[in-house]
Amino acid sequence: MILSQNNILEGKHNRPILMDYGYKTNNQRKPVVIFAHGFKGFKDWGHFNLIMNHFLENDFVFVKFNFSHNGGTVEQPIDFPDLEAFGNNNYSKELDDLKTVTNWVIDNNEIPKSEINHGEIYLIGHSRGGGISIIAAQEDVRIKKLVTWAAVADLINRIPQSHLEHWKQQGVIYVENARTNQQMPMYYQFAEDTLKNKERLTIERVAKSIDFPHLIIHGTNDEAVDVKEAHQLAEWNQNAELFIIEDANHVFGASHPYLYQEFPNDFQLVIDKTIEFLNGN
Repeated sequence: MILSQNNILEGKHNRPILMDYGYKTNNQRKPVVIFAHGFKGFKDWGHFNLIMNHFLENDFVFVKFNFSHNGGTVEQPIDFPDLEAFGNNNYSKELDDLKTVTNWVIDNNEIPKSEINHGEIYLIGHSRGGGISIIAAQEDVRIKKLVTWAAVADLINRIPQSHLEHWKQQGVIYVENARTNQQMPMYYQFAEDTLKNKERLTIERVAKSIDFPHLIIHGTNDEAVDVKEAHQLAEWNQNAELFIIEDANHVFGASHPYLYQEFPNDFQLVIDKTIEFLNGN
């Protein structure tokens, strides 16, 4: 088993993308899973390393990364020491980051060609990372399958319209991180970029044009993204598969830090269904 952590990719926006990758050494060409974390997330959150190991054991190449402006640094990839970077993040940068990682999967010299199937690249995105993954997958013909966990169905309306003028005047709003107690800035450039790219970022438009397999997983007790958003995604794409987990929350029972070697019951359902779907035809 090969596991390589905290590799540095040069991002398009003058900040590094920190990336982990791994694979089982068995001379079998394996499909690739690229995992995208969500808002206020990072690649080493909770059970994400356990997820990676599980995919490796099940004969996938697995890649996870920190978005370049998620607030982490090369020196401290966990949590958010760089709030200035966080404040300058936006959806367009995240789409560029995901494309940079996908390009690395295709072009890298680190994974032997006998161990990787470049023709089978799959995306998994959680929460906001799910919304970003929907757009990225539809824009990139190299992506063959998509799985979204507790994904948002709308990026545009997450901008607080009633506070838009105040945001513009102040130049910044703050979101609280309940776990770290940080007040995390979001500069007005986020709203500007979102509104400028409104058509590109409209998930309804994108979902209706998806012509590859898409699995939508959501919990009925999701406190961050209402399960109605999963039903919207499924309504827009009649070919998508919808898998609802009763009483599951936004992280399917996980937490940070996660100190166990077994998945929470709800997440065990998530990962079993995901691997079954990705292994299907």
